[in-house]
Amino acid sequence: MPLISTKGTYGLAAICELSKHEGESPMQIKEIATNANIPQNYLEQLLGKLRRAGIVKSIRGAKGGYMLACDPKEIKVLDILIALEDDLKIVDAKVEHPILNLFFDDSRESIKDIFDISIMELSKYKNKFLNYTI
Repeated sequence: MPLISTKGTYGLAAICELSKHEGESPMQIKEIATNANIPQNYLEQLLGKLRRAGIVKSIRGAKGGYMLACDPKEIKVLDILIALEDDLKIVDAKVEHPILNLFFDDSRESIKDIFDISIMELSKYKNKFLNYTI
């Protein structure tokens, strides 16, 4: 099983789309799904989890949709992944080797440190992408 499934990658993509519209009107699911290339039915499930985790909020009505629940600087990639993946796992189960268990625990903490960046910090990757040449 991969460390991050489609739940995590689609959820991050959706949050990136919402962060582009921060301070504007709510985005409808159809717009988020189209922009982020996510199946709409799947996105509905993910946004429900993200809403329960307090990362997004939903607005009802004709002009309703989804918005970030707080400033993108306060939303960590790690929070999104844990909300959608439940936890970041290196292995699925404990092994019968105490040294390996300690190693896997340390590895998981190191991975959490890597993902402990805000959504706004992902913009540095946008700059790398824009400067990428084939």
